[in-house]
Amino acid sequence: MKFKCIEECSQCCIEREYYPSKEFGKIGVLILPEEKEKIEKISKLNQTHIKILPRIGVSSEKKSSSTKILAYQMMGIEKNGNTCPFLDTTGEDKSPHGGFPCKIYEDRPLACRAYPLIESEPIIIDEKCKFCKEHGNTNQNIDSEMEALLKIKEKMNTDMPIIWRFATGVGEDKDLAVLKSGWILEE
Repeated sequence: MKFKCIEECSQCCIEREYYPSKEFGKIGVLILPEEKEKIEKISKLNQTHIKILPRIGVSSEKKSSSTKILAYQMMGIEKNGNTCPFLDTTGEDKSPHGGFPCKIYEDRPLACRAYPLIESEPIIIDEKCKFCKEHGNTNQNIDSEMEALLKIKEKMNTDMPIIWRFATGVGEDKDLAVLKSGWILEE
């Protein structure tokens, strides 16, 4: 069965997670460096305010912070980090599956194109995806999603030995005491 968004669902565009742990804050949509400028231009054309933060960086030494950014992240518009800025929650128009439409669907980032695949060893399908919950594993017909994920993995390859994650400082009010902000060395 081919993956497709299902009736009234925009969950992946709304809910953001803490990753890799709560102290890092909620993450945004992964944006590769070559996608960043394009997304910024699209936001200006759509008169949409976006916030893009670093996500993954690398360096050759532990004593410095990231010297090269491998990926950025586009944060959600809510204070707690939820809801993609390009999700049209204000209009009456709905997407073909009945959820909120994406204002930039044809130009959406590779990370959105890869969904519901999650990069891990092995690659898995997001268990929170409503389609995957209802229809089980969609091992077949996920070629375009796999192609997008493989492009992301290819761009994340680096010879630099030290990996840094950017803590967003964004999360639920009840979690503010544990949230950090800035570059953190991945151990």
